[in-house]
Amino acid sequence: MVTPRGQGTGRWWIPTAALPFLAPVHLLVLGVIVIPALYVVWLSLMTSTFGKAPTFVGLANYAHALSDPYFWRALRNTVVVVLIVVHAELVVGLGMALLFASGLPARRWLLAAVLAPYAVSEVSAAVIWRFLFDADVGPVTVALNAMGLPSLEWSIVPAHGLLIIALLSIWLHLPFTFIILYAARLAIPTQLYEAAKVDAVSALQTFRYITLPLLMPAILVAMLFRYIFAFRLFSEVWLMTQGGPARSTEVLAVYLYLDAFRFSAFGAAAATGWLMVLVSLVLGVGYLWGLRRQMMSDAA
Repeated sequence: MVTPRGQGTGRWWIPTAALPFLAPVHLLVLGVIVIPALYVVWLSLMTSTFGKAPTFVGLANYAHALSDPYFWRALRNTVVVVLIVVHAELVVGLGMALLFASGLPARRWLLAAVLAPYAVSEVSAAVIWRFLFDADVGPVTVALNAMGLPSLEWSIVPAHGLLIIALLSIWLHLPFTFIILYAARLAIPTQLYEAAKVDAVSALQTFRYITLPLLMPAILVAMLFRYIFAFRLFSEVWLMTQGGPARSTEVLAVYLYLDAFRFSAFGAAAATGWLMVLVSLVLGVGYLWGLRRQMMSDAA
């Protein structure tokens, strides 16, 4: 068992007899995460393709990616889609969590309907959405035309394509954000709301001073995970537009895929992968800092 190393030091040590039991886990992490990551770092410093031995080129792959206008377009598209998806999921998921927690009728059936998209594969979802927004016979297109509104030409207009991709991603992953916030809302003691009702506190003040502060750790965790997952966005883009037209809806994951499997530039693809890691860390560091501050304030 884990025992304290000394009184008041805050350090812990593991008996030598326990190390053989921990070794499989460490070997698994080493083989699945550490060694592949180091290999990708090594590959990013090489020029590598089929039939040729890797050649050391230093930081040339990173320089090539950072000087490529397609990379910056893909980065811009990724950031735009991620910001839309994550914050839209937060607002809608929070509203739904509060609505369900208020005692919605037929809550069990509605909960099953809300969680259903999470059970749908991304391929099936993309096929459904391509049909719904088909330019000729799509039900959504027909409905928009019936109301006198223009149809979404998502296969031609880049902005429409990114909008469809964002909506598809929100529909697929909203249950993840919702279930985290819903569980956190149910964990708030009802006595707090009863006391607020006795004191004649308005609904807005109750949300601002009771619900929101107590939900903040769950909100930060949900947004952090969604930032990480959304930044790796690939299936929705590839299945809907394949980055077209003319690579105008391309995101970083698709840019990396094309480098690796269409242009066979494995070194450049590895460099792009590490640049994605750095950008995602920059986007997530604010939420990590907020989560740490929240945890420290709760501990105090």
